[in-house]
Amino acid sequence: MRKIILMMALFLGASACKVNPFTGQKTLNFYPNSQIFPTAFAQYDQFLNENNVITGTAEANMLRRVGQRISAAAERWLVANGHPGYLSDYKWEYNLVKDETVNAWCMPGGKIVFYTGIMPICQNETGVAVVMGHEVAHALADHGAQRMSAGMLQQLGAVAGNIAIQDPQKRNMFNQAYGIGSQVGVMLPFSRSHETEADRIGLQIMAIAGYDPDEAADLWRRMKAKSGGEAPPEFMSTHPSNDTRINNLTAWAPLAKEEAAKFGVVDFK
Repeated sequence: MRKIILMMALFLGASACKVNPFTGQKTLNFYPNSQIFPTAFAQYDQFLNENNVITGTAEANMLRRVGQRISAAAERWLVANGHPGYLSDYKWEYNLVKDETVNAWCMPGGKIVFYTGIMPICQNETGVAVVMGHEVAHALADHGAQRMSAGMLQQLGAVAGNIAIQDPQKRNMFNQAYGIGSQVGVMLPFSRSHETEADRIGLQIMAIAGYDPDEAADLWRRMKAKSGGEAPPEFMSTHPSNDTRINNLTAWAPLAKEEAAKFGVVDFK
């Protein structure tokens, strides 16, 4: 059994070779688009069928318009940087769902949902573009597949430890320590790194789409005010703190404008 687990780990490690075009780095991704996208699309359709999707309103139309502009900007960047066809399997969709939760999310392959609860924080089209850029970036960087891949390795580590440790008491101690250690020391930082990466990529593509990247830090100031400043310590969270995001986005906004200028975009909404 140990040999089987080792062989599986080596195989998975060797197969994790997809390169993130925005960073140039290899990513932890064991799942090809052909495997993960159909499942994600089916789950997305099921979610829409079970929830109140708003269509035909000014907000719903704006959401789709912003999504189309930002995904088109992403494709412009990819083509210009030597990645034509990168989005060939993507099927972009942007839906507004009636729910007071202050959130938006993206499934692999470009399936995006905004809840109505986040729209007052967005305030306007540029605010929507900040959130949309972030969610589109998650799809571009295959963050969903990477989370699944990391979860698989976490499970393999637990199985390997339980096989290697014969003493029941020591095995129980290992399981407790491994569960906390792998979550706080690996999985949560991994998730925060994805959120930070999506913030940076999203800022860049929203600027190429013609939206002012300076608005991003302002949106997170509104998000911080909405939360009343209450949040778990950053090391215990899946997301960077509001202050970390505000500082990062403020520092990255001029760089996003420089990138947009390469595409002739110098005026922003």
